[in-house]
Amino acid sequence: MPVEIIFDFSLGHLFVIRVAGNIVAPSQIGSIEFAAEQFGTRLVVVLGHDDCGAVSATIDELKRPTGSRSPNLSAIVDRIRPAVEPLMATETEDAALLDQAVQANICASVDHLRHGSEILETLIRDDGLLIVGAEYSLESGAVDFFDS
Repeated sequence: MPVEIIFDFSLGHLFVIRVAGNIVAPSQIGSIEFAAEQFGTRLVVVLGHDDCGAVSATIDELKRPTGSRSPNLSAIVDRIRPAVEPLMATETEDAALLDQAVQANICASVDHLRHGSEILETLIRDDGLLIVGAEYSLESGAVDFFDS
């Protein structure tokens, strides 16, 4: 679902960066720095959603023997892995594991943005930039914001 519809904004009013699994890579950080510096953006929302396919794929990949993992998924899996791997050590049921992993991944992405760029850190400290996490429910359409 386009975030403009979720948040009831018309096209062009939000600076949207879409990426599988809401992963944080240098190109996304650069885009956020650009939006914050050039357009004065003061709110960054890392919006994940329930039943995230990228997080589910990461869990599936981590369950496979190393030799049979997809090298093409590694760019996504390797960025989601740090949030998911500790949860896999627990004996949590698959649905609960996915729910916990989605939220952990959102929080990890928020933390990475808050602490992975000197420019964003300065804007947070000096100019009131907020970076928050949220989860969208595919079923209800509700967005649950949380301070990651």
